Amino acid sequence: MVHADSSNFAEGQSKKAVYAQVLEQARLLFDGQRNWVCNFSNTAALLWNAYHSLPFPSASVNWAGFYFTDPSNPSRLLLGPFQGQVACQIIALGRGVCGTAAKEGRTQLVEDVENFPGHIACDGASRSEVVVPVVKSGKVVAIIDIDCAELNGFTTEDQEALEELAQLLAEACDF
Repeated sequence: MVHADSSNFAEGQSKKAVYAQVLEQARLLFDGQRNWVCNFSNTAALLWNAYHSLPFPSASVNWAGFYFTDPSNPSRLLLGPFQGQVACQIIALGRGVCGTAAKEGRTQLVEDVENFPGHIACDGASRSEVVVPVVKSGKVVAIIDIDCAELNGFTTEDQEALEELAQLLAEACDF
């Protein structure tokens, strides 16, 4: 049963343990629920709470959410469920970290966003970012976007866990 305790993470856990909990809780929350709005909304809350249970730099995550390929204009992304500051509503494919991940269909792990060509500063406090495409039937339907207010906020451990989460979301949702 869906319960607010799903987003409680014990302090002092390793990042690996926290990601394992995110994936397990997501599976439980998605059980019997295929609506993408519900599943992506709960996932944004899971991720937000997970990062904030971890030590530096993960605790400095300042945005966790999603953008979706616009069904009426597939050359752009539209803002989806998220946690954090107000965000850009539309991003062109190929523009910034999110647009690049969506256009190329591959994860972008960015240590310093200031060094990423065409970076879009929706929140000027963001210093690093990881963006993972959600691919269904060979098409990018969404992207997971996580921003951190610290340089080098993400590692391949984050990338691998978020790629697993992206696959889970693609399998669990009807778009």
